[in-house]
Amino acid sequence: MLRIHFGWSDLQNVRIARQPDPLWELMCAICRWQTHQGPLAFGHWRRETTERLAQDARAAHALRTLRTYVPTSGYIPDFLTPTVTGEGLDAGLEAVRATPRDRLTAELTRLAASTRIPRRVRGLYEPTFGSLMLVADVMRHSFRTLLEPYWEQVRSAVSDDVSLRTRTLLDGGTAALLDGLRPFARWNPPYLDVDYPVDRELRLEGRGLVLVPSFFCWRRPTALADPGLDPVLVYPVTKQPIEILRTGGERLDRLLGRTRTAVLVDVAGHRVRTTTEVAASLGLAPASASYQIGVLRGAGLVVSHRDGKHVAHSATPLAHSLLAGTGATVR
Repeated sequence: MLRIHFGWSDLQNVRIARQPDPLWELMCAICRWQTHQGPLAFGHWRRETTERLAQDARAAHALRTLRTYVPTSGYIPDFLTPTVTGEGLDAGLEAVRATPRDRLTAELTRLAASTRIPRRVRGLYEPTFGSLMLVADVMRHSFRTLLEPYWEQVRSAVSDDVSLRTRTLLDGGTAALLDGLRPFARWNPPYLDVDYPVDRELRLEGRGLVLVPSFFCWRRPTALADPGLDPVLVYPVTKQPIEILRTGGERLDRLLGRTRTAVLVDVAGHRVRTTTEVAASLGLAPASASYQIGVLRGAGLVVSHRDGKHVAHSATPLAHSLLAGTGATVR
């Protein structure tokens, strides 16, 4: 069990990452790849990824190299998952490349003490800027192979979870948000007791906590090993198998186009949705999201009404019938 100790100032500084973090998703995806956990949730993803790796020797080599740093259990170096900023893959990899040498040496030494590491992996015994460039390069290639083809589905699942947590926070405050992390965590003021493979204590000491929803996190949350780093708790979101999530979109793409289909599925997956929420969820410019919603409204698939300062959008029965007819699964 991981027991997280909260103080008053920590309760005032609990935050939720609004988008999936690329590097945390990558670490979790590599663990799922190696352990074959979640055959229903991730089986289709593994099969497609295996086929791509068989056809791309460079991607296969990158993944083999990165797996050296990510054992199936035990310690994983924290420098591979730098501070969550919400700024995307490039910013995360830049932070990896900027890892101080003394920290890199300490973390790789700790990894070598618990995991058998091939000497051929450059950077373990003589960590340099060049070795960090190598690590960042294999991380980028591995992201493209394992995650990039599925990023729309990952982002949609995380967005749904963020919407749920946000409503819980607005309705019940921080205590309700933390209590809503069941069943993999239990709020027992002033502690958050988290299902964890080893017994640990984490004292926030005024730093607060960043909650990071993750598609590829499985069964129980994970956290940084070093208690001195900015505290995060990465937890699994509710998800459906990727092949189900993709079915409706692939069919609708021919009719509406990929972007417009993504907008319709996003709106239909919520009771109401603002233009800003749609744009943030799908990574669109607000003007682009507004245009696509306007086209869908003109086709009778979306209705809109003003709610205070915002315009709220809902999918019509015709839209839900269309999605159901294509096999798309929308919560």
